[in-house]
Amino acid sequence: MRVVVAEDLFLLREGLVRLLKARGFEIVAATDSAPGLLQALLEHRPDLAIVDIRLPPTHTDDGLRAALAARERMSALPILLLSQYVEQIYARELLADQRGGVGYLLKDRVFSDDQFVDVIRTVAAGGTVMDPEVVTKLLGRRRGEREPLSQLTERERQVLELMAEGRSNSAIAGRLFISEKAVSKHSTSIFTKLELAPSDDDNRRVLAVLAYLMSVPREGCTWSRH
Repeated sequence: MRVVVAEDLFLLREGLVRLLKARGFEIVAATDSAPGLLQALLEHRPDLAIVDIRLPPTHTDDGLRAALAARERMSALPILLLSQYVEQIYARELLADQRGGVGYLLKDRVFSDDQFVDVIRTVAAGGTVMDPEVVTKLLGRRRGEREPLSQLTERERQVLELMAEGRSNSAIAGRLFISEKAVSKHSTSIFTKLELAPSDDDNRRVLAVLAYLMSVPREGCTWSRH
């Protein structure tokens, strides 16, 4: 698997490169800035980008912006974000793109190389991986608190599971052999039962998917495989 790494801290960047090379990954570029990241992604077209959100030149959201710009030009480039912080607006923006192949890990909660490599392979294969701390922040709930998924009907759970796979309403309708109107009705019921306040449907859809992902944790992360 061909990987681009973007991290401005020298020791962490070199550590990631050495770890990934030792596990059989090909590091086609390792950069310390957002402009360098965008150039490397467009030049090498890797299978995965591992990106620190806060890169030079401004150390705000430069890394994410560069990765998303490349993703628009590279047909859903898989992106794994690494951060020291839970950046809610960035996580929501990334997850709002329903094409899959996204991840968000907190640097100080990656506890083993096996776990990290498993996350990389999941994201590269089109899955979604979220650290539980990120999920709880996005849902605005206390750690350990669960969404009331038990209130969903079997059909609503099927709709939500397909949402988590990044499928559109029309695709969900085709998969379940129901109308798009029925999918919309089930979606509204899901939003209500999960206590998601009225807002634009895309935002509530992202939060509903996060609630679903939070119900199926594995090895310290929350994810969906396609």
